[in-house]
Amino acid sequence: MPYSHPQSFDPHEVHRRVRHLLPGAAALAGTAGYINSVVLGFFRTPVSHMTGAVSHLGLDFADGRVADALASSSIILGFLLGAMVAGLLVGALKLVPSRSYGVVMLVEGALLAVATGLLVAGHRLGLPTVAMACGLQNAMTSSYCGLVIRTTHITGTVTDIGVMLGHWIRHRQIDRGKLLFLTVVVLAFGGGGGLGALADLRFGPRCLSLAAAAMTIAGGLFWFLTHRGLVDLMQDARPQPPRTSSFPGR
Repeated sequence: MPYSHPQSFDPHEVHRRVRHLLPGAAALAGTAGYINSVVLGFFRTPVSHMTGAVSHLGLDFADGRVADALASSSIILGFLLGAMVAGLLVGALKLVPSRSYGVVMLVEGALLAVATGLLVAGHRLGLPTVAMACGLQNAMTSSYCGLVIRTTHITGTVTDIGVMLGHWIRHRQIDRGKLLFLTVVVLAFGGGGGLGALADLRFGPRCLSLAAAAMTIAGGLFWFLTHRGLVDLMQDARPQPPRTSSFPGR
C-alpha cells in the first residue's frame, strides 16, 4: 500500500459505505481486466499484476531472451513508478475522497492514451506506460476507509473469498456483504478481461483508447464533483472534535 501509516476505522461505517464503493470498485476492476487482456495481445507479460511479470522476467533470463527480459523489467519498474506517483498524489494519514483521486484517474487516462499510440506504432515503450497506469490505479484503491480493495489483480481477492467460504462451511459467521463485494470485483475483472480480448482480436491495441477515454471522463467527473462538494462518502454526521496542535505552546 502507498500509505505508510495504519488507518483507524469503524467497521460499522465501512459496511455502511460498501454499497457506495462497490460500483466504483467493479468499474475499476473491469477496466484493469480489459487493459491487461488488450496488452497481452501485444506482449505476453501481464501489466496489471506483478506476479506474472516477475515470473516471465525469470523465464526470459533463463532462456537468454534479453529483449523480452528488458521489456518485462520495464513493466515492473513502470508499475512501481505508478504506485509511487499515487502515493505522492493521494497519500495521507486519513484517506478521503478528495480531488486527488480525480487527478490520479486523469493521469491514468493520459498514460493510457500515450500507451495506445505507442502500442499501435509497435513500440514496446507502451508496455511500461500501461504498467504505470495500472500501478497508479492499484495504489489509489489499495486502501480506502480501512478496506483493502484490489482492482488490478484478484489473487488476494480470491484468497479472501476462499477463506470466507471455508469459515462458512465450518458454520462460522461471515460478512455476507463483504463476500458479495469481493465476488463482484472478481467477476468484473474477468468480464473486463473477456471484453478486452474480444476487442483486441478485432481492433488490436487501438482499442486501449476506450479505457483511456473512460478513465479521463471518470477522473474529470470525479474531480468536478469533489471540487463542488457533491461527493463526500466519508462525511460523518457526528460532530467532530476541534483539532489541536501536537506542539506545546501553539
